[in-house]
Amino acid sequence: QVQVKESGGGLVQPGESLRLSCEVSGITSSYGVVWHRQAPGQQRDWVASVGGTGARKFVDSVKGRFTIFRDIAKNTVDLQMNSLKPEDTGVYYCEAVRGTQAYWGQGIQVTVSS
Repeated sequence: QVQVKESGGGLVQPGESLRLSCEVSGITSSYGVVWHRQAPGQQRDWVASVGGTGARKFVDSVKGRFTIFRDIAKNTVDLQMNSLKPEDTGVYYCEAVRGTQAYWGQGIQVTVSS
């Protein structure tokens, strides 16, 4: 059974950093991980991703501020978020993708507010 679990959310002030972690269990083959964000009252949007080959992509609004760290041995994909802005507030979801199959975490709240 595949399980995806996010951790590391919380409340921070603008300009501060936060690191989210996504732990994936139950997958033995190569898979990609996508981080999504859903702001209050908004649709869920893609933020960052890392493919099975390690290629990383970021939405323009977070380029230069967010980084992805992948630990193959621990099956974790961390999203390091620096210089956070109030507009980064939302529920962050981790999605593990293997071929046509997708597995979602429950989401974790990130609030950026002074």
